[in-house]
Amino acid sequence: MIGMDDLKKVLTQLNRRDFLTKAGLGFGSFALSSILQGSVPASEKRREDEVATEFIRGPHFSPKAKRIIYLFQSGGPSQLETFDYKPALTKWHGQEIPDSVRGTQRNSGMVAGQSTFPLVKSIFDFKQYGQSGAWVSELFPYTARIVDELCIIKSMHTEAINHEPAVMFVQTGSQQSGRPSMGSWLSYGLGSDNQNLPHFMVLISKGVGDQPLSTAAWANGFLASHHQGVQLRAGKDPVLYLKNPYGVHKEDRKRALDRIKELNEHQYTLWGDPEIQSKITQYEMAYKMQTSVPDAMDTSKEPDYIYEMYGEDSRKPGTFAANCLLARRMAERDVKFIQLYHMGWDQHGDLPKNIAKQAKDVDQASAALVTDLKQRGLLEDTLVVWGGEFGRTSFSQGKLTPDNYGRDHHPGCFTMWMAGGGVKTGQVYGETDEFSYNVVKDGVHVHDFQATLLHLFGLDHEKLIFKHQGRRYRLTDVHGRVVKALIA
Repeated sequence: MIGMDDLKKVLTQLNRRDFLTKAGLGFGSFALSSILQGSVPASEKRREDEVATEFIRGPHFSPKAKRIIYLFQSGGPSQLETFDYKPALTKWHGQEIPDSVRGTQRNSGMVAGQSTFPLVKSIFDFKQYGQSGAWVSELFPYTARIVDELCIIKSMHTEAINHEPAVMFVQTGSQQSGRPSMGSWLSYGLGSDNQNLPHFMVLISKGVGDQPLSTAAWANGFLASHHQGVQLRAGKDPVLYLKNPYGVHKEDRKRALDRIKELNEHQYTLWGDPEIQSKITQYEMAYKMQTSVPDAMDTSKEPDYIYEMYGEDSRKPGTFAANCLLARRMAERDVKFIQLYHMGWDQHGDLPKNIAKQAKDVDQASAALVTDLKQRGLLEDTLVVWGGEFGRTSFSQGKLTPDNYGRDHHPGCFTMWMAGGGVKTGQVYGETDEFSYNVVKDGVHVHDFQATLLHLFGLDHEKLIFKHQGRRYRLTDVHGRVVKALIA
């Protein structure tokens, strides 16, 4: 029987909800929603969850890809030193970029005080490879061997000119933090094929570059918290606080989690807050991860030829090569979204020396990953993506010398490649002008890329929607088209 004290508490709670609902009609709602974010009324939470079901969650049609490994090169790799060969720059080298060309794109504030903008050819040689005849820089000899497994997109373009907004834009569809990342959207739309590992896992190369990287790039945004990316660290404890404390046995931990689950389910019965269910899911996953994560991260039984394929760095935990090997192991275990971040591509100066180091870090391992997946029969339904957040300018930032130069940020065009997962490989898609400054054919906007990626997973980007604070959101915002020419 409900006592008077309990009844008073319920009435007080209802009055508080009524007050917040009415207050939300005023200007103070913005402050209240921020301060009281964790106390959203159950009725509102339920309504948002129900609205999500108004739109069909996927797959909306037969998918070509089951999982993705996204090799994100943070900092903005220069397309001119990697895959976008521009022989005309040899003729223009040292001359001022025409105003009619430079005026077509924004430049960052870092060249605001620069009085001269000399065009600069790449110091590295290019050759054509494969049946596709793709031009590849000498910096990428291993990637050059697999060009017929790749779809190289030269006509990517974005709206952001600085790192943080540009990374957010590629990863979440918005230049502002707070939106769900692609991995979170896929988790929300498709769930998981492995109940013992998170849907979305993140690996970051250690000790590379000084470019900051925000955790917002793999955050869940306004989606339930169990959709966020789980970052794994190199070393003995891949996930902090996952191990039981000394003296706590596995059976004791299980009993404690079972009791916590009972309490959470009781709270959910009272308030109907879906985030409570998300917390239950996270506790259960953490318990399963105590066994599944060490197993996935243990590469000690990998044969020597695998280490030789990925390169000597693959024996060093935390390197890009070691993370590529781990990514293959996660793909084998059907983790839906595997995100690798390799920083250090922001070469405003000393570009020839620095980009050579970056390319050496990633070239062999990236190619080995594609080859390894193919020989295991996984490449067919595993999408591999390689690329950064924007490109670099064709004019030199800072002083141009015979053996040194730099390049500023450039949103107007950049290059990415994809392999496997239903992509039409052995092709080079899109073109840029003779300066690699503007797209002149078959442009692919960031939202087009995202729409195409979702399509490969059987998701219609216009139907994968979540209503939040009165607005229907999607990864591609209100833009984006599927680029059918990229799909096999």
